[in-house]
Amino acid sequence: MTEIMKIIGVAFVTAIASILLKTTKPELSFAVTVTGVIVILLFVADALQNTLSVFATITKVTGVENGLLKILLKIVGVGYITEFGAGILNDFGSNAVADKVVLGGKITILMLSLPIIEGLLTMISGFLQLV
Repeated sequence: MTEIMKIIGVAFVTAIASILLKTTKPELSFAVTVTGVIVILLFVADALQNTLSVFATITKVTGVENGLLKILLKIVGVGYITEFGAGILNDFGSNAVADKVVLGGKITILMLSLPIIEGLLTMISGFLQLV
C-alpha cells in the first residue's frame, strides 16, 4: 500500500510542477515530466521484482509448470507496456498511433496465449473422450 502512495505522490508533484512550468519554461516542464516518470518507473520496477519472487515461490510450492507461469507473466507485461506506451502517445496527441499500439498489444497477447488455449482445448478434448 505504501508503494502506491509513493507513486501517486510523485505523480501529483510531477503533474503540478509540470503544469506550473509549462507557461514559463516549457522545456523544463518536459524535463520534470520525464524525471517524474523515471522515478515512478523505478518504484514500479522494485515492486515488480518483489512480485516476481513471490511467483517463483508459488511455482516451487504448487508445482505449476514454469513455462505456463512465464507465458502468463509475459501476457501481463505486454498489457502493461501497451497501456503505458498508448498513454504516452495519447498525451502527445497521437491518438491514432496509440490506437494502433493497443491493437498490436492485443494481437501480441493473443499470440502469446495460443499455447494456453491449445492446452486447454486438448484437456477438454481428453475429458470428452472419457465420457
